[in-house]
Amino acid sequence: MKRYFLMFNVFLAMMIVACGGDEDITSPTPIVPRPEPVRTYYEGTLEGHTDYVLCVAFSPDGRTIASGSGGTDTTIRLWNANDGTHIRTLTGHTDNVLGVAFSPDSRKIASASSDDSIRLWRVNTSSHIRTLTGHRDNVFSVAFSPDGRTIASGGHDDTVRLWNANTGSEIQTLKGHTDFVYSVAFSSDGRTIASGGYDRTVRLWDANDGTHIRTLTGHTDTVWSVAFSSDGLKIITGSRDSTIRLWNANNGSEIQTLTGHTKAVTSVAFSSDGRTIASGGYDRTVRLWNANTGSEIQTLKGHADFVYSVAFSPDGKALVSGSADKTVRMWDVP
Repeated sequence: MKRYFLMFNVFLAMMIVACGGDEDITSPTPIVPRPEPVRTYYEGTLEGHTDYVLCVAFSPDGRTIASGSGGTDTTIRLWNANDGTHIRTLTGHTDNVLGVAFSPDSRKIASASSDDSIRLWRVNTSSHIRTLTGHRDNVFSVAFSPDGRTIASGGHDDTVRLWNANTGSEIQTLKGHTDFVYSVAFSSDGRTIASGGYDRTVRLWDANDGTHIRTLTGHTDTVWSVAFSSDGLKIITGSRDSTIRLWNANNGSEIQTLTGHTKAVTSVAFSSDGRTIASGGYDRTVRLWNANTGSEIQTLKGHADFVYSVAFSPDGKALVSGSADKTVRMWDVP
């Protein structure tokens, strides 16, 4: 009988081990995956530029902000997006820095200037890579293609130009605008380029062969800013006519007109999920809009002069703006 109970107890112990019974003795400590860290952004004012801030951009990795200045400054400043500290200053342009854009891998910056040039820089060292020349006057805007191989630019010479991002050679000149080209943007699939200009139109181009696809008309004054939604289905534009217009990217039809700014709209941007639109303008405000309904969500006040540029963080949780008041501001997006 004792032998029977002994064997039974051994069997019971084996079953407990097999079934994970006594965790303190027989089971290893379970491995719980760590949640992805939540990125936090600085909220407040970044000071350092000595003249008006004409352009801002968020790096695709969400770590860095670039801002370009004009007047007597003509520098590009890099800022830590998490704590707002100044990282370094890029010098070389001899006139207003009108546009800045990060490469998709966040390693390079392209800048457009009134000195008629585009410059390429390394983010981690601030070193100048090369200068792209070809525009015959001010270069107002610059954008990287999603694969990082091509740069598009818009200029005072009424053209959109495409460049090889690796060699700096000009690929093609797109002609069709009848006046200054103030803004350029690539669709998320890299197949289409949108450009807006002083001729009050938005033009769509095939990024592969440069052919003109269609022209979007409706604004009654200069189109200063263009942006694609992340799914490539919509285009948003900001104009000197104080309106923001939302367009169907496939057929060019106007979806909606957003009104609220009391003066010229200088910059527009889509959040990464396409649900929110940000805009900045001469009325010194930054505004957030519902991209589906067109209703205004919030007006952000704080700048003491014209707001020239706005840009969302990659996750859409923060917004950065540049102003004629010489400051860069970072805002929390509700």
